[in-house]
This record gives sequence, structure tokens and C-alpha cells, in this order.
Amino acid sequence: MATAEDLTIKPTSQALLSDTAPARRQNLGQVIRWMLLFGGGVAMVMPLVYMISTSLKFPFEVYNLNLIPEEPTLENYQLVLGDIRFAWWFGNSILIATLTTVSNVFFDSLVGYTLCKFKFRGRYIVFIAILSTLMIPTEMLVIPWYLMSQQLGWLDTHWGIMFPGMMTAFGVFLMKQFFETVPDDFIEAARIDGLNEFQIWWSVAMPLVKPALAALAIFVFLGNWTAFIWPLIVTNSPEMYTLPVGLTTFSVEQQVEWELIMTGAAISTLPTLIVFLIFQRFIIRGVVMAGLKG
Repeated sequence: MATAEDLTIKPTSQALLSDTAPARRQNLGQVIRWMLLFGGGVAMVMPLVYMISTSLKFPFEVYNLNLIPEEPTLENYQLVLGDIRFAWWFGNSILIATLTTVSNVFFDSLVGYTLCKFKFRGRYIVFIAILSTLMIPTEMLVIPWYLMSQQLGWLDTHWGIMFPGMMTAFGVFLMKQFFETVPDDFIEAARIDGLNEFQIWWSVAMPLVKPALAALAIFVFLGNWTAFIWPLIVTNSPEMYTLPVGLTTFSVEQQVEWELIMTGAAISTLPTLIVFLIFQRFIIRGVVMAGLKG
């Protein structure tokens, strides 16, 4: 015969079991999420690890799948850094990526500010026309770009490499969305104080959209630093190659010097890693805020 204590203990134990079940499911879900994140992180890091590992190997050891070289060597780095062509390629990439980034930050923000804060007939048509260019694949624009470069004498020049990316529709869209967050009262107050429109854009609006400017600058720099197809088409002389194009010269018909290719690739990733590590908070903040605005 059940006593009063048994009747009171049984419901209590059932309640404890019902409370621990959701906690166990939650812990299981966290374990699964962490495992997926860990697997994704390993998948993203492994190519970088393999690249660095290959750059430290001798040619006879390149095709071994071991990540730790049996005889690590820095000879590949000495060969690549001692090649004058690599200095040309690195300098070309730095110059082109930097100038293109400055151009995008200036012109994209100027156009975005104009489309956002100026009330004129047809501005939405202009904005839609700019955005419509995003639907055109880059491969379809290569032939018009090449013909234009040929007619203007820009083949095999820095300007010929840079001009297709001096302004971007994505940059205009991003800056316009961020300029929407700038209160119109600030603009009107600056006009009352006697500032012209350029001074208002530069002194009032631009400081308020620094996260967008940083994100745009990083996206444009990385995009131009890793560009391959257009620089390959528009350049002929080795002195004008960018890093991605120049590294392909280590691949010849008889032999592919993977250790030198990986060494050059490892060196070329340093500027992008430095830029990302310094400005990653601006990238994240810019992307989040752009997503909220979109």
C-alpha cells in the first residue's frame, strides 16, 4: 500500500525528468552546432595550411600529402623574393588595388550621396539603371572593355587594368543605403551655415558613414588584389603582370613548379590578411548594417 510520502515523491521525480529533457536537447543542439562550426573552420583553413606547407617543401616532396614537410626549407622564398619579376608583380598589384580603392571610395560615395540627398527628376531611374549593371556577367563585358582599351591605347598599361573597376554599382548601392541613415536636419543645418554641397558631403555626411567606407574599401581592395581574368587579357609584357597573373608563369608546359606557385601565393596573401585583421570589425558592422538597410 502506497504511503503519502510515495505519492509526493513520484510527481516530484517526474517533474525533474521533464525539466532535464529540454536541457539535454539544448546541450545536444549546442554540440551539433559546435561540431558543424569546427568542421567548416577546418575546411576553410586547410587550403591555407596546405599552401604554406607546400611552400616549405623541396620539389621532390611536393606531391606527398603530408602537411608537415620532412625537410622544411626556405629556399623557395629566397628564389621568389630574389626574382625581380615578383617585385614588379607585387608593385603592380599594390598600385592598382590602392588606386582603384581610392577611386571607388571617392566616386561611389559621391554618387550615392547625390542619389540619396538630392531631389531631382529621374534619380530613381538613374539608380535602377546603375543597379541593372549588376545583372550583367563580367565575362560579357570583357570584349567591350578590350575594344575600348585598344582604341584608347590603354592595352598593357596600368590604366587599362584599372579603368573597369574605378566605379562599381555595388559601391553606389552600398553608399546610398548608408547615406539614408544621415538625418536631413544635419544637411539643412550645414546649408544654413553657408557650406556648399561638396563641403557638406565631405565634412558632414562622410564622417557619419565611416563603417560603410571601410567595408567598401576592403571589398574593393581584395577584389582587385585577386583579379585574374581581366589583367590576363589586357596585359602582354611580364613587367605589367599583377601577382595572380605573374604566378602562372611558374607553370610551364614541361613542369609545374608548385612549390614556387604556393610560395608566391603565400606571400601575396599577407596584405589581404593584414587588411582583414585590422579592419574586420568594420567589415562585420558594415555588412550587418547594409543587410538591415536592404
